[in-house]
Amino acid sequence: MTLQRILVVKLADIGDVLTATPAIRALCETFPEARIDVLTTPAAAAAIAKSLPVGVLTAPRNLLNGRGDVRAVISLLVELRCGQYGAVLFLHHLTLHSGVAKYRLLAAASGAPVTVGLDNGNGGWLTHAVPDEGFGARHEVDYWLRVVGLLEASVSDTRLVAPDDDHDRRQAATLLAGLGPRPWIAIHPGSGGYSMARRWEPARWAALADALASRYGAQIILVGTPADGAEVVEAAMTRACRNLAGLTSVPELAAVLAQCDLFLGADSGVMHLAAAAGIPVVALFGPSNHLAWGPWTPAGGSHVVRLGLPCSPCSYVGHSVGQRDGCWHRSCMADLDVQRVLDAIADSGFLK
Repeated sequence: MTLQRILVVKLADIGDVLTATPAIRALCETFPEARIDVLTTPAAAAAIAKSLPVGVLTAPRNLLNGRGDVRAVISLLVELRCGQYGAVLFLHHLTLHSGVAKYRLLAAASGAPVTVGLDNGNGGWLTHAVPDEGFGARHEVDYWLRVVGLLEASVSDTRLVAPDDDHDRRQAATLLAGLGPRPWIAIHPGSGGYSMARRWEPARWAALADALASRYGAQIILVGTPADGAEVVEAAMTRACRNLAGLTSVPELAAVLAQCDLFLGADSGVMHLAAAAGIPVVALFGPSNHLAWGPWTPAGGSHVVRLGLPCSPCSYVGHSVGQRDGCWHRSCMADLDVQRVLDAIADSGFLK
């Protein structure tokens, strides 16, 4: 198949967009002469702007919720029509009716003769589709590689792609200057704003950080945004740490993580960024689906810690969103103790 212009639609947060980077890389390598644009959210644009040879278009994920800027929506639709795309790929599950309506409008606006995506029964309007077996039946990365495979796109390197350039590496070196001897362990105590139910208690992060500093002589680096609670963790720690929360852009954070020996965090975009940076990842999962969004490290180097309760995961299972905010008691996270995580780290062999 010969294509000159391709549009990839991934209106999602940073972590979800990172899971699409192997598929986008496959398109870039299979169609090196094509113009490839990615339509994503403003927050996620930074995750791919410096990592892949693509054009980046942005729009809010809720652009059709009735509260958006009508002129901005019209401008986007006109831009898509002017793009003269030969194919549009939707790297989304067609779960919500509002989402299906949004993607159908984008497809119609583009005028592309080829529309590609997943079909769970709501994708009859797609010209090419991969059966959607449900959340967690396959990892999200695998789904998107299968979608681009319909255009005969493939890639041998299926690792996530992190933003990377000299400026960000220099900034990371400045932020990490003077840190003590290794190992350097990055801890992200947040989970993003999409679902607070994924979070572990700050006091437990603090106890885990102190234990790692004592047992391994580790230097602890807290990362994330000001909303991730790093200052609460730092205040509860008895050991010193380097708190970089709120001090990095997404590309700078990727460069910081690349210098670390281990990442610890819950299900979040920062966890996926650590996997993309190529360092070992220990991820805590409770209500969210680890089979769909666990750390993607095809060469090894990741470990998921979860209690495995019969009710977990309870969000994004099968073809349903489920309990995105978890249940009222969140036993899957509340009963996950510090010793279990320490044992998982020791068993992983990531730290010597």
